[in-house]
Amino acid sequence: AQGHGAKGDNIYEFQIEFLELVEPKPVCRVTQRQLNITVQKKESNCDRWLDESDAEMELKEKEEEKINKMKIESRVPKDPFKHLKKGYLIMYNLVQFLGFSWIFVNMTVRLFILGKDSFHDTFHTISDMMYFCQTLALMEIVNSLIGLVRSPLIPAVVQIFGRNFILFVVLGSLEEMQSKPVVFFIFYFWSIIELFRYPYYMLSCIGIEWKPLTWLRYTTWIPLYPLGGLAEAVCIIQSIPIFSETGKFSLGLPNPLNVTIQFSFLLQLYLIALFLGVFVNFRHLYKQRKQHLGPKKRKMK
Repeated sequence: AQGHGAKGDNIYEFQIEFLELVEPKPVCRVTQRQLNITVQKKESNCDRWLDESDAEMELKEKEEEKINKMKIESRVPKDPFKHLKKGYLIMYNLVQFLGFSWIFVNMTVRLFILGKDSFHDTFHTISDMMYFCQTLALMEIVNSLIGLVRSPLIPAVVQIFGRNFILFVVLGSLEEMQSKPVVFFIFYFWSIIELFRYPYYMLSCIGIEWKPLTWLRYTTWIPLYPLGGLAEAVCIIQSIPIFSETGKFSLGLPNPLNVTIQFSFLLQLYLIALFLGVFVNFRHLYKQRKQHLGPKKRKMK
């Protein structure tokens, strides 16, 4: 700029380095007392101007907040077994994933090769691995009881004990049930569900979230849980006449009552509990799905 003052005509200039891109032509306005120059950003966003006192006050507040946070963290006792627990959870989920993957792949290959004939010997081919995986699954109840994981206890108990009842009591004790086609569908639905559940938990242990896997984890159960529950119900219904004829697991009370509690009658009661259990797990998973896949709430600043 050119100006005339006490020292005559002079040229005045200055330089400012901006942090972001600005429009090349500023807007100038001359008044009797001063010259106003307005420089416009190319991309407008909200800025907040602070004078020195305000800036110092804000910096001081941030430092105090940081110190308070450090004090709070120092009061929380550090867990010396944190890495050991994480390693255990990773290995547990990995082993279960590999086990159910073996079951799923084996059953799928046999289905393509043998067709419907594979239905009748599913139990004899797959049962050993299913016994192992479902026995190991009891650790999920222990993990929840001791606080190793934050999963609620009741849904875990309902699912694991329900499956183990079908596997060990109904199928494991009746040879007549082991060759029925319903065994194939029970094992197949169980394995598909776990193909997405265990890798999701394994990645969560190391702080990784893969969105396609998260979607599969909280979506595939919608058709599979009802189908699995239906297959288990069919299995129970088919086993009731066999338990009635053989009298297996029936309880005879001593005289003078001379009454026998038929195990088949308990199975009829279990059918009701089975559908209640499916409802409990369905409701629990629906809440989890809304939490993980529902619309995210924006945080107010």
